[in-house]
Amino acid sequence: MTNVTAVTDMTDVKDVTDVTDTDTRRNLDKVRDTATSAVRAWSERLVGLSHSLHDEPETALQEHRSAAKIADLLAEAGFQVARGVGGLPTALVATYGSGELVLGFCAEYDALPGIGHACGHNVNGAAAVGAALGLAAVADELGLTVKLIGTPAEEDVGGKVLLLEAGVFDDVAAAMMVHAAPDDTVGASSLAIGAWDITYTGTASHAAIAPWEGVNALDAMALAHTAIGLLRQQLPPGTLVHGIVTDGGQAVNVIPARTAARYEIRAPSLELLSEVRGRVRACFEAGALATGAGLELRVHGRDFAELRQDPYLTEAYVRAAHSLGRTVTSRQGETLASTDMGNVSRLVPTIHPTIGYDTGGAHQHTPEFTAHGKSPGADRAVLDGATALALVGADLATSAEQRRRLLAGVSRRSSKG
Repeated sequence: MTNVTAVTDMTDVKDVTDVTDTDTRRNLDKVRDTATSAVRAWSERLVGLSHSLHDEPETALQEHRSAAKIADLLAEAGFQVARGVGGLPTALVATYGSGELVLGFCAEYDALPGIGHACGHNVNGAAAVGAALGLAAVADELGLTVKLIGTPAEEDVGGKVLLLEAGVFDDVAAAMMVHAAPDDTVGASSLAIGAWDITYTGTASHAAIAPWEGVNALDAMALAHTAIGLLRQQLPPGTLVHGIVTDGGQAVNVIPARTAARYEIRAPSLELLSEVRGRVRACFEAGALATGAGLELRVHGRDFAELRQDPYLTEAYVRAAHSLGRTVTSRQGETLASTDMGNVSRLVPTIHPTIGYDTGGAHQHTPEFTAHGKSPGADRAVLDGATALALVGADLATSAEQRRRLLAGVSRRSSKG
């Protein structure tokens, strides 16, 4: 773990849990001790889960072994497990308890093509499972239903968005997870993001004998890429466009009749994303117009919204992390990459802090970050992340004010239907 100095001091935020007397405080301390002990009791299995996910990385919507490992462990712990929920074969829901207040933990477990768990989802997933196990130990006492939601394809089509659309989050009063990173942070937002799959179709021809008879689909892609490069200067601050060519032709002596690419657009909000998308589309249309190639532009997956982290949950997490000896940096007002947890946060009070460990200076989405995914620091992040999230859940459940707020939110969403 990398300890950092807090930019905004949140470690001294007062405990606003509804505590009126010494006996109540004693009971709350007992609840927290029980939840912490439960995570500790499962620590060997949780670290083993993290390592196993890391050793067998599976990419988006192919996480069959990963989902089964999580489902099997929770079923063994007495959770009711539903597999393949929301029409996604690698999604799952595991619940414990029957209380009115439903607290959700989001488990991610998809890896990146070619570089494995370079975003630390083995840590994310195992920590969410641990949090569910910890809070389950006090669920009956606190009138809770603990809901672990296995959310595939965060690195691709956005499993959480698909599960939102399927109603999996409808009864969830608060949604929580931690994300692996080089340091501990809270409060950041994220960029909204949308993706396209682009295909240009031209006409093949011999590149030496009769190139004039061809329609060069690679030229169309090159023109679009150049136009996007020139457009960047005029894009609003915080807006990004990036992509890769996935098919540039098959033979060097044949005019390419087909090229394909995937591009992503990021912006500070969904609204700005929609505005910028039209300008980027024009660049692809220009490539087709200039060369005579046909253009097919298909939306890839779901748009991710910007992340909105709940202030109370954030404060509760800082207190919990501080009690575990971790120092947390506030990133309030900053944006960190993109996540489909942003879509959840527009519907449900949400927290998405990062949980830090030494990565040798490497950032996510690199092979070097992957290499640290089973380190002692990563193992501690699994257990500390699990414990901190379970403590946030206990905080919410034992605060009459927060219970009212969260249940009222679920009721309002239900009434809107």
